[in-house]
Amino acid sequence: MFSSEPDTAGFTLSSPTIAPNSHLGPEHVFNGFGCTGQNVSPALKWQGAPEGTKSFAITVYDPDAPTGSGWWHWVVLNIPATVNTLSAGAGDVSGAHLPVGAMHVRTDYGQLGFGGACPPEGDKPHRYILTVYALKAEKIEVPADATAALAGFMIHANKLGKASLMATYGR
Repeated sequence: MFSSEPDTAGFTLSSPTIAPNSHLGPEHVFNGFGCTGQNVSPALKWQGAPEGTKSFAITVYDPDAPTGSGWWHWVVLNIPATVNTLSAGAGDVSGAHLPVGAMHVRTDYGQLGFGGACPPEGDKPHRYILTVYALKAEKIEVPADATAALAGFMIHANKLGKASLMATYGR
């Protein structure tokens, strides 16, 4: 879902745990696939959502993964419009730290919840695009086993605006 289209004017995404264009620390690195991080999702805060926003979605995407289609690290749907923050660790696979009504979608690691950075050893640092989407739908209906691609399709079909930040990681 990373694209060259501009973010919606006034709609911003920030993180107290990730500075824009910074290098990710071990807390946001996957624990598995040869990586030994803490696998904690970042704290996020957004403001200035477009008028008519009924819910939000969050994605973390690596467009540099050597797959031909990138790598989905986190997808969250159905965050209520009254919410504008997620605390660090909200991506826990249990879903217990998500706002009521929100849901994780399976990542490319094959699991629900946040999956941290873990590019192949020796690759140039990968870009990790964190995006919040303002949606015109109160709820995005997808099956419990939905793929990130299906969620992405539904997000784009209901998008009013988006705001992103980027960080990198290499090993």
